Amino acid sequence: MFPSTAERSQARKVPQRPGDRIFAGASTAAGVLILIVLAGVAAFLLVEAWPSLTAPAEEIPGGEGIAVYVWPLLFGTLLSAMFALLLAAPLAVAIALFVTYYAPRRLSQALGYLIDLLAAVPSIIYGLWGFTQLAPLTVEPTTWLSENLGFIPFFAGPPSATGRTMLVAILVLAVMILPIITAVVREAFRQTPRLHEEASLALGATRWEMIKMAPLPFGRSSIIGASMLGLGRALGETMAVAIVLSVSGGVTFNLIGTGNPSTIAANIALQFPESTGIAVNTLIASGLVLFALTLVVNMAARAVIERRKEFSGAN
Repeated sequence: MFPSTAERSQARKVPQRPGDRIFAGASTAAGVLILIVLAGVAAFLLVEAWPSLTAPAEEIPGGEGIAVYVWPLLFGTLLSAMFALLLAAPLAVAIALFVTYYAPRRLSQALGYLIDLLAAVPSIIYGLWGFTQLAPLTVEPTTWLSENLGFIPFFAGPPSATGRTMLVAILVLAVMILPIITAVVREAFRQTPRLHEEASLALGATRWEMIKMAPLPFGRSSIIGASMLGLGRALGETMAVAIVLSVSGGVTFNLIGTGNPSTIAANIALQFPESTGIAVNTLIASGLVLFALTLVVNMAARAVIERRKEFSGAN
């Protein structure tokens, strides 16, 4: 007699080993722990920020309410992070393509090590570099921009004499997130199915046409994920922005002037040591806004990635 379907299915089942059960349990516990920690952080921020959310406007630093206090900080955070991402993401993709498909093997390995090293440099080093080297170098170029392109709101001026402007902060943030995005995208390009690349070249495609048909579609979700990872670091960056930026408050698109909005993270770092009472709750409330912003950005990125069907690859 031939075995039934249920018997054949039962015969194919491999008994689960104790190590597999332990690993599965540990993985599940780690995932649950992350959710618990995330919920705990959110609850802490909400509880500590609640007094400032319900306090009269005149008790909030500045005397105009929590919304007026947080809005310039939120604006500065978004302005610096978005412009840094616009500068870094295309350059990171270009560098990843060069390292993967154009550079000689030895040069590619050396550049890979250099990229990984730049990703590990502490943010305070970037801040000191921006303050001591980059800021003075931008004084003359920003003067030229103000004189010749002053009709554009970003270069309205008058230019800062010290160079400690939002433009320098954006450049420093772009340099900081560049190696992170490059490293992730480079690894995604390396995972492109070799058969797809060879098939494109066999059909007569040039190297650039092959890149457009195989690596770029394959790595699209990774490019989005890497960009959101870099954006998350730019949104939460503290010391580099605090060192570079000369803050005077207000909401402005002028990137080269003396009036620069601060960022949420930098403002917390600078104001927290001397704050007491409701001022501390106000800073925590701004941290709650940054927490929510980062969460929304990552959820949006995940939604974009999930909407794209997985690139199947060759069998």
